[in-house]
Amino acid sequence: MALVDLIMPKLGESIMEATILKWHKKPGDTIEEDETILDIATDKVDSEIPSPVKGVIQEIKYQENDIVPIGAVIATIMVGERLNISEKDILPSNNSNLYYEEPVETDVPYYPPAESETFKKSFDNDTVRFYSPLVINIAQQEGISMAELENIIGTGQDGRVSKKDILTYVASKGNQLNLDNSNSTYNSNFNPEVNYTPKEEIIPPASINYDSKSNVEIIEMDRMRKLISHHMVESQNTSAHVTSFAECDVTNMVHWREKIKKDFEVRVGEKITFTPLFIEAIVKSIKKYPLLSSSVVGDKIIIKKNLNIGMATSLPDGNLIVPVIKNADQLNLVGLTKQVNGLANSARAGKLRPDDTTDGTFTLTNIGTFGSIMGTPIINQPQVAIMAIGVIKKRPMVIETSHGDSIAIRHMMYISLSYDHRIIDGSLGSIFLNEVVKELENFDVNRNY
Repeated sequence: MALVDLIMPKLGESIMEATILKWHKKPGDTIEEDETILDIATDKVDSEIPSPVKGVIQEIKYQENDIVPIGAVIATIMVGERLNISEKDILPSNNSNLYYEEPVETDVPYYPPAESETFKKSFDNDTVRFYSPLVINIAQQEGISMAELENIIGTGQDGRVSKKDILTYVASKGNQLNLDNSNSTYNSNFNPEVNYTPKEEIIPPASINYDSKSNVEIIEMDRMRKLISHHMVESQNTSAHVTSFAECDVTNMVHWREKIKKDFEVRVGEKITFTPLFIEAIVKSIKKYPLLSSSVVGDKIIIKKNLNIGMATSLPDGNLIVPVIKNADQLNLVGLTKQVNGLANSARAGKLRPDDTTDGTFTLTNIGTFGSIMGTPIINQPQVAIMAIGVIKKRPMVIETSHGDSIAIRHMMYISLSYDHRIIDGSLGSIFLNEVVKELENFDVNRNY
């Protein structure tokens, strides 16, 4: 007999915790390998977690609605030949903590954004104190300055500040206790709640002053809408948004797709939409102007060499999610089409994996799907740009030729690019936008797919 720990999996580079939505099993239940054992949620996607082994649930360490750090043991599973175990075997014993390990917090040097007054820090000396991403996340959410963080006495390895240390300090601060580098007055025996709720999850309700005669309907935001609301506001507070617009003649592309779409579906087994064609043009343009695939960390610009293109997808409940096509620059049109259709179908069916929404470097939103001619999209942090594609409409246009001007019916659309003016000026934003236009307008009608 052996016990296997079920670990809260890593759900993306920037995700430090997840919420348990539902347990499908309880202690004493048998579980098959790869059978769904629980549902979890992050600020990006809901996901099912399968069992890594076949066995019997020995212990569940967190309950539904608990917020759990990545790497924490959330359950133990008994594996072996003897699966018909008694209630005594199932119930946690006094030694159950032998199978529990504290979540591993990878230590990284923290270099805060330069524009954040709360987290300004001088690195003039040679000593850099290390903090785990979880500690940094809690400090930011609780409004703890870097000076305060420096003065918290750490009980971890090499005196590092652990999650318990910072939550102890938060509780002590709430009781107006004084903490400094030489005299710690907080209670070192304080045991913070495991299911710590970060501030970003708590959105205070707006003041409602409607009387009983008001003809109104009040709807509570669901969890995803609250998160979308929070992220949109945070993006506006983080980036200096600027939007540029361009007009694009996509007649050649429309005619080519119309000509090949039936044969494409027969040969490839997928319907080809305009989205993979747009992504193809965006990828070619980013290769010429790589700053559009970057992020800002303090006064540093991080250029992302892997071109991972997010595509905003509307869900049946009216919410929005952004699955990501990884390494889009390495895919041909058939590969892009399969990725676009597969991710869109998974999103609408609620089957996206956590990894499907992470590590995006640029985002495309096709607002033309809903009839909009143009829009001013909000940047998907920590990216620095997002492109919106408007509806394609037939319009009379002036065509310039060597034999003179003429008027013709053309398939036209507007493209808009919102970008972070901290690092992308209007000149680069417009040049990149027009590069995408050029790629689409010079579409080769004789190309193969």
